[in-house]
Amino acid sequence: MQFEKEKQELLKALPDLPDYSGIYILTREENGFKYAYIGQAKNIAGRLTQHLTGYQHIDFSIRNHGIKGQANQTAWDINTIYYPEEMLDEKEQFFIREYANAGYQLRNKTAGGQSDGKFKIAEIKPAKGYYDGLGQGEKNLKRKLKHIVEKYLVIGLKKDNISSRKALDKFNKLLEEQKEENYGEI
Repeated sequence: MQFEKEKQELLKALPDLPDYSGIYILTREENGFKYAYIGQAKNIAGRLTQHLTGYQHIDFSIRNHGIKGQANQTAWDINTIYYPEEMLDEKEQFFIREYANAGYQLRNKTAGGQSDGKFKIAEIKPAKGYYDGLGQGEKNLKRKLKHIVEKYLVIGLKKDNISSRKALDKFNKLLEEQKEENYGEI
């Protein structure tokens, strides 16, 4: 079964984790700040297992801080409340408002629910795709190459002909693009 290892890890820390539908509330404190994340699930244990392997902001935070029952002092505490599936949207929105009013910094990106009335309460960054990764890899390579050339190498031509000069110009232009990108990031 997919994610079986993660589910067993979760059940070790939370042996009474339910398989029923309902609301799960994650809370933690760090340096006097209170954080919360409220979610809904048709199967709470399954959904929390997905959080241990996912790529959303809350998934990374759970992996970084851990869950209560593990060694980390800033770990997420998990509480669950049973509700039938038809009440999940209403109850998720209710608890998001309650925790916001209680002074928690919410890690939710929306006000909850799966319906058409769902709205954002925090910035949602677009997902990075394959081509974004390629572009970042190219930037990193240019940065490293520029550093190596400036610090350790002297670049010259094997033969002094038009093709070699064009190749050197192209290489120097590549390094100049990196210099311009660096200035743009400051």
